[in-house]
Amino acid sequence: MIDCFDDTHIVCCRGLVVQYGDLTAVDSLDLDVRRGECFGLLGPNGAGKTTSVEVFEGLRTPSSGHVSLFGKSWSSGADHWIRERMGVALQETRLSEMLSVRETVHLFASFYRDHLTPDEVISLLGLTEKSGARVGKLSGGQRQRLSLACALVGAPDILFLDEPTTGLDPQARMRIWEVVEDFTSSGGTVLLTTHYMEEATRLCDRVAIIDRGKLIALDTPSRLVEMLGSDQIVEIELADADDPAALESVEGVRRIERRGAQHALIVSEIKVSLPSILEVAAREGWSLDSLTTHRATLDDVFVHLTGRGLRDG
Repeated sequence: MIDCFDDTHIVCCRGLVVQYGDLTAVDSLDLDVRRGECFGLLGPNGAGKTTSVEVFEGLRTPSSGHVSLFGKSWSSGADHWIRERMGVALQETRLSEMLSVRETVHLFASFYRDHLTPDEVISLLGLTEKSGARVGKLSGGQRQRLSLACALVGAPDILFLDEPTTGLDPQARMRIWEVVEDFTSSGGTVLLTTHYMEEATRLCDRVAIIDRGKLIALDTPSRLVEMLGSDQIVEIELADADDPAALESVEGVRRIERRGAQHALIVSEIKVSLPSILEVAAREGWSLDSLTTHRATLDDVFVHLTGRGLRDG
């Protein structure tokens, strides 16, 4: 990985380690976030995503390693200069429940010398009808959008979004995705954490997959999926066959992976392999408890690399 401690890289870390007693939450992490990209940290709960981002945001001191934003470190005395260029939406933002939406965004705007018009940002997040409502009366999705409005109102160069759509309904999730896409298309940089493969695939130019504090893969979403050697998966659950070795000879089956009670067959073409899979199951006397097919995703990549799903803790 190239050296990235300069202002052409918004975020750079080398050898980042964060320890809590005997627990290593982040283990020798090397990352760089390029100007103008949406960069995703993908991994299950407890993988070290949030801890890493808190170090980047200056909220947590690392045990060791080096971190810079815009070519400057938090220990260089440039704290205020860095914060003026950041927007942060935490996993759970505690806002005053007695303030209105408009008052809350105006408050955050006052923290910056240069900022966007609060009403403009409120409209952008679809909160105009709620602008006079108290924060305590908002739904979960509306609070998430308000948190993003507070992050955007300072006209930041980089947005840090920690699990920005967790727990949201599909409509609210799509609204936030559209705002993030508009921000990056206008030249902004985004670093987001997520365990939603759909979110990473749609939004991110590059994705770093993290597991147990370690970086295990880094590339574009499409190239990460390509590493499987196929984009089609057949998952079967057999009631009375622990070893489906007979399926290895089926035309188009490139690899078989055990995934809990299921077996995942990575195949070149489902339409070619599926009839033969059913024929082998019948010949061997196996009972199929379930059979599903899908195109390969980042979740399949994670399972291939770790043996666990992205949503497994």
